[in-house]
Amino acid sequence: MSGDSHVDINVRQDGKRLLVEIETNVSSQYDLIYNSISQYVTKDAMSPDVQTYVVKDLGTIYITVTDTSPYDPLKREYDIHIVPDKRITAYN
Repeated sequence: MSGDSHVDINVRQDGKRLLVEIETNVSSQYDLIYNSISQYVTKDAMSPDVQTYVVKDLGTIYITVTDTSPYDPLKREYDIHIVPDKRITAYN
């Protein structure tokens, strides 16, 4: 990405399940994911550190938002983990 922006995507396989991790400081990446899942969320929870969304026929998405170092009020670090349900596999 341009400037000091970054997006790191890790996909790993655990048996038949795929786990996706996205680390970014680009707010449009967060917005894209949030807007994509918003109509499919069946349950959500907010804590001071983690946003949790249970998405129909996908799994659970955990989003951790932290301030950047050095502090920049316009940038934040987003750590997004997509964990599939036990019944959702790579073959689905």
